[in-house]
Amino acid sequence: MIGLKSIARTALALSASGALLSGCGDASSEGDLGGALPRQQTLYLSGQQNDAPGSFNPLAESWMASWPVGGRFNLMYEPLITYNSLNGKIEPLLGTLVEELSNNDSIVVDLNPAAKWSDGKPVTSVDVTFMFLRGSINSTEQISAIHIDSLKGADGVITERLSFMVAKDKRNNPLTVRDMLQATRIAPSHVFEPLIKEKGLDETKKLPMDQNPVVSGPYNLRSADPNKIILERRDDYWGNAALHDGKLPAPKFIVHPIYKNNEHNTIAMREGNLDASQSFIPRIARKASAGVHTWWNEPPYFRPGAMPMLVINTLKEPLNDKRFRRALATAIDYNALRQFAVSNYTSTLKAGLIMPTDLEGKYIVDEDLDKYGVNLGISDEAERLAAVKQILSEAGFKSVFNDDGTLDHMENAKGEKLPTLYITSPNGWTDWEAMVTIAVEGMRKAGIDIREGFVDGGSYWPAMGLGNFDLVMHKPVADVTPSLPWSRFNEIMASRDWQPLGAWAGVNIGRYNQPGTEGFRPEVDQLLSAIPLMTDSVEIAKAYRELNKIFMEDQPSIPLVYLPEQFYEFSDRVWTNWPTAENPYAPAQLPWVASGTKILWNLKLAK
Repeated sequence: MIGLKSIARTALALSASGALLSGCGDASSEGDLGGALPRQQTLYLSGQQNDAPGSFNPLAESWMASWPVGGRFNLMYEPLITYNSLNGKIEPLLGTLVEELSNNDSIVVDLNPAAKWSDGKPVTSVDVTFMFLRGSINSTEQISAIHIDSLKGADGVITERLSFMVAKDKRNNPLTVRDMLQATRIAPSHVFEPLIKEKGLDETKKLPMDQNPVVSGPYNLRSADPNKIILERRDDYWGNAALHDGKLPAPKFIVHPIYKNNEHNTIAMREGNLDASQSFIPRIARKASAGVHTWWNEPPYFRPGAMPMLVINTLKEPLNDKRFRRALATAIDYNALRQFAVSNYTSTLKAGLIMPTDLEGKYIVDEDLDKYGVNLGISDEAERLAAVKQILSEAGFKSVFNDDGTLDHMENAKGEKLPTLYITSPNGWTDWEAMVTIAVEGMRKAGIDIREGFVDGGSYWPAMGLGNFDLVMHKPVADVTPSLPWSRFNEIMASRDWQPLGAWAGVNIGRYNQPGTEGFRPEVDQLLSAIPLMTDSVEIAKAYRELNKIFMEDQPSIPLVYLPEQFYEFSDRVWTNWPTAENPYAPAQLPWVASGTKILWNLKLAK
């Protein structure tokens, strides 16, 4: 059994976001990765691109596209709107959300008539409809049609108004339509439609699009190689005048170095050769003297945004017994998780599936946590182990120990020996490895026969989708979006798209709440269907309260910690005026993501 000291040492190694980095160069050369670029004009960012860049094609699958084209990255290609995870507001970009006209039937966006592509052509509804209806994304489950109107202002300027019609016969979910509008980069139709006509969509998606791409964003690709990606500022970017009072972004160049491992990233931050990163840096408070900081100067340092958890395969014995699942959750030492696995980067965990943040915390009812949730705050180990053993005993499970006191196996109420359970987790993601190891240690001490099951990525992802696991480490809904906390409940509990073991499941990978079986709870899907259409805040709170109660009763997964949407870390050695809790002009995001890009117009050179 691995003790907490060795776990602590493990946790200081690499993280889930940076354990398998590849690239060239060594730690001593990070400051030269931008070549001859002047340091006072160059912003060095890292933590997103982990291997040699390939595609910069906005039609490519997100996992194939290199930084800054995949994901919610707004530096080259932009979405219609963006979401501010600090205050929950939707902010304008290529368009502006018309909130007073948006409802359960349609979400309305006015295109900014100033928006232009880098070749001078305007961004129009043709580009938008291309991306949503003819491009590479499948929007049919969310959007049934896009209605377009033209509005003539007093100054004679024509504004195109787009109404995204909610697909009533499909998902009927205006929340996820809002998610889609802030997450979908718009690509130039006049560039891609001729390519698709000539080559077909599949072949067009394979094109690297790395030579003078036509973009709408404030930066464009200058060069890319296995060591680095370099972007250069577009001084003629339309948004400088339309959105930023005529200002230019402060850095002329942005460089994303590609490091061999996370240690090089940490060294570069400490030495001031790197300005910001989203890689896991353990014990970040010790780096403050070197100018490295984050949102808060004290624990938990980062704003919470994601909830890593153990998703349970509820079809397998004994995991199909909610009492056994609750025993698993009770057995974990959550204080050890916070201190040793994630360097105190999490606040105290609460029972349930709602995060105690400014945006979600209003839906938590504390009295329900005590009534329905398992006790996550037992600090005394003997008390915690006794609580677990009582739950197991009442459920009819027996732990069989060897003469030396080590656990041999478990038996069910019939006296049948139960197989050893395993927690599947990616090998090398060492902050996750530390979490799993701590969880296993607590469970085994309590008499639960379970082991670590570290696997490579090629095995992890298929196992998760096909249900080939007992418990699996997973981080559902890693991005903070307008649909939270609904989207987290949906991903863990929805049975609308329920799939049997062996068939691919995009949500509810634990196969919880199988329709047609004894104990099926139809109210789960009823609540998940109703919440996105609710407009009364009191009714919404009631619905979330009921969903959270059901989650706590049935425990289909085990949340472990609260972690940030991104590990937002910055150095003020070269650039200052980064957003912090004391200066919250932008979210705690790297300045390529969503609303975090406004940081680029606010950075100042250190004196």
